[in-house]
Amino acid sequence: ADASLAQIPVIFLTALADAGDEETGFALGAVDYITKPVSPPTVLARVRIHLALSQRTAVLRSLAGKLSHYLPPQVYQSIFEGRQEVAIQAERKLLTIFFSDIKDFTQTTDEMEPEDLTYLINDYFSEMSRIALEHGATIDKFIGDAMLMFFGDPETRGEQEDALQCVRMAVAMQRRMSQLQSRWATRGLNKPFHMRVGINTGYCNVGNFGSEQRMDYTIIGGAVNLAARLQQIGEPDGVLMSYKTFTLVSEEFVTEERTPIMVKGIARELRCFALRDVLPNAPEDARYIIKRTPGLQLHVDTLLDGTARQQAIRDLNEAIDVLQRNR
Repeated sequence: ADASLAQIPVIFLTALADAGDEETGFALGAVDYITKPVSPPTVLARVRIHLALSQRTAVLRSLAGKLSHYLPPQVYQSIFEGRQEVAIQAERKLLTIFFSDIKDFTQTTDEMEPEDLTYLINDYFSEMSRIALEHGATIDKFIGDAMLMFFGDPETRGEQEDALQCVRMAVAMQRRMSQLQSRWATRGLNKPFHMRVGINTGYCNVGNFGSEQRMDYTIIGGAVNLAARLQQIGEPDGVLMSYKTFTLVSEEFVTEERTPIMVKGIARELRCFALRDVLPNAPEDARYIIKRTPGLQLHVDTLLDGTARQQAIRDLNEAIDVLQRNR
């Protein structure tokens, strides 16, 4: 019952030689059952065997934990529970696909030191991944500064709830991005990150693709390409979705229809919808005032209180007085 002790192998050494007693011992978690009279060398040999097995199990458990970081948690769990084969195979499923990237990422980070850029991109992915897992997304991959995720496999809540969870996740990510700007400003990010998001619901092939030596659990199909296209034309800090996704989430979210788009491989125009009020003007979402223009770098935390707030007001007024006198 104690997690810190549960992995210690237990060997019964007993005078109870009845088959029923032995069965009870194993049922209680014993790894071995030795009855009297005993041979000390035999007992020691069995102890050594079980200690070696226990150590090997601990190593495998540690390696499995490390490997889990390279797979979506849902995929890792289904493999270790035996619900999914590790073989080149795929299924056709209805998924809701999330695609995002950072607008002008290369230009924004061009002058940063490699160490600061590494911190920044890893912090970004860590924050977004946390939100993704909270909402039940399967994280497919990171591509540079872009993210590909989906809902509906290997677990699904149903077509509509998968779409709703995806849009809820996108909103949570955009709001978190606005809050992270202060932290990143201290690491030399002179221009705030602005994320674009495209969401589409459609049929894809999902499963293991690649070779027998190297596989990738991912999704393939036109629905993925459409999500990527929506992301490309979407507004920074916004969420642009396809008509199919719109029909599934319209009861919960307010949207505006945008100009139809053409996508390679599809002859007709496709309707798309932008989510409204992604970043509402609420105190928790508009916490920071950030202005950067030639000769000015302003970063204000609007939730300052007490002495710090009064000092900030005095400093700002002093700066305004100096600027007005030197016109």
